[in-house]
Amino acid sequence: MINEHLEANKPQVKKLIEEHKWKELASLVKDWPNPEVADLLLELDKGERLLFYRSLPRSRAANVFAHLDVEYQDAFVKELSDEDNRHLLANLNPDDRTALLEELPAGVTQRLMKLLSPEDLREARQLLGYPEESIGRLMTPDYIAVRKDMTIAEALRHAREIGKDRETFNVIYVTDESGKLLDSLRLRRFIMGNPEDKVESIMDYKYVSLSAFEDRERAVDIFQRYDIYALPVVDSEGALLGIVTLDDVIDVAEEEATEDFHKGAAVAPLDAPYNLVGVRTLFSKRIPWLLILVVVGLASSFVISRFEEVLEAVVILAFFIPLLIDSGGNTGAQSATLMVRAISTREVTLGQWWQVLRKELMVGLTLGVAMGAACFAMGVAMGWILDTGDLLWSIGIVVGSSMICIILMANLLGTLLPFVLTRVGFDPAVASSPLITTICDIFGLVIYFSIAAVVLRDHLIALAA
Repeated sequence: MINEHLEANKPQVKKLIEEHKWKELASLVKDWPNPEVADLLLELDKGERLLFYRSLPRSRAANVFAHLDVEYQDAFVKELSDEDNRHLLANLNPDDRTALLEELPAGVTQRLMKLLSPEDLREARQLLGYPEESIGRLMTPDYIAVRKDMTIAEALRHAREIGKDRETFNVIYVTDESGKLLDSLRLRRFIMGNPEDKVESIMDYKYVSLSAFEDRERAVDIFQRYDIYALPVVDSEGALLGIVTLDDVIDVAEEEATEDFHKGAAVAPLDAPYNLVGVRTLFSKRIPWLLILVVVGLASSFVISRFEEVLEAVVILAFFIPLLIDSGGNTGAQSATLMVRAISTREVTLGQWWQVLRKELMVGLTLGVAMGAACFAMGVAMGWILDTGDLLWSIGIVVGSSMICIILMANLLGTLLPFVLTRVGFDPAVASSPLITTICDIFGLVIYFSIAAVVLRDHLIALAA
C-alpha cells in the first residue's frame, strides 16, 4: 500500500518541486508518516531530493533523515551544504546523531563535528567515546529526571517545562543530588498520585538499568525480558547518564539477526543493504568461505580414496553414500542452528554445556535408531533387488548401523561446536550449515567405510584370496 501511495503522489510532488510551490508541497506531505516521506526522498533525483528536503520544516527533516538507512544517510550528507548539515545535526536526537557520526568516513565525521554547537559537540564526543558496540553509543541524554524530595505537582511541572524535547515522556527518572539513579517511574504513577505528596511516596526503588560499557545485545535481552520501552543507562557509580529506547534496540536486533543469517550461510556480513552492494563486494564476501569449504571438502575425497578397495569389492556401498552423508549434514545443521539460537538469546549458558550434551545425546540416539531402522530395511531391500546373495543382511547391517552412528555424531558435533566457538571468543553463528555439513561429510564417510570394513571383513578377505 505504501509503494502504491508513493507512486500515485510522486508525479504531483515532482510538479510542485518544478514549480517551486514549497507551501503546497509541505501541505501535501504534512500528514504522511516519516518513514513514508523517507521512502519518497529516495525515489527523487538528486536535485529534486535536495529541494524537497529543504522544503520540510527543520525538525521534520531531521526525523525523516533518521529513518533512512545509514548508507543512504552517508550519501545524502555529502549532497547537503554545510548550512543544511548544521541544521540537520542540531535537530537530530543525540543517539541518531551518534549513529550517523560513527558510520561516516573519518574525514566526513570531522567536517560535521565542526558544524556542531559547543553543547552538541561536547555531547557527541562523550557518546563517541564509548566502545563501538556498547550501549553508551546507543543512549541519548534526553530524559526527564526529578528529585525524590519534590512534590508530585512540582515534578509534573518540571516535566512539562523540559519534556517537549525529550526522547520519551512516559518514564520519569528519580535521582539524588549527585545524579545517582534511585528509581524509574511511569508517568501514570505521577498522574494518579496526590499532587501534594512527595515523589518519594510513590517510589518502590525497583528498576532495571544497564552500564554504558555493556554490549548493546544486552539491551535487546533486557527489553525482551521486562517488556519495557525505555531503559536507563548508568556509569560505574550508578549515576544516570542517559536512556536507551525501544526503537534503537529494534534496530540493533535487526542488525544482529541479519549478521547471523549471513554467517549462517557462510557469507561474511554485508556492510550495506543488498541493493547498494556491487558484484565485487558480494564476491569478496562469499569467496573466502567457499575456498575454505573446498579445502575442507578435499578430506572427503581423501577418505574415499583410502577405502577404494572396499568400494570396488562391494559396489552397492556407493549407492548409500549420498543418503548417509546428507542425513548427517542435515542433522548437524539442525542441532547447530538450535544451539546458536539458544546461546545468542541466552536460553542456555556456556556452563550448561554438559546438561545440553546429555539431552542431545538422547535425542541423537533416538533419531539415529529411527533412521537406522529405516536404512536397514532399505539396505536389505536394495541388496535383494541387486541380488547380493550372502551379503543381503550384511548390507542392511552396514547401512543401518552407519546411519545410527552418523546421526549421533552429527547431532553431538552440531551441539558442541557453537559452545566451543563461543568459549574461544568467536561468534557461534560461524558454525554455519555449510561448515557443519562439510565436517559431518568427512566423519560420516570415515564411520561408514570403517563399519563396512569390519562387517564385510570375511567377504573382503575371500575376494583378496
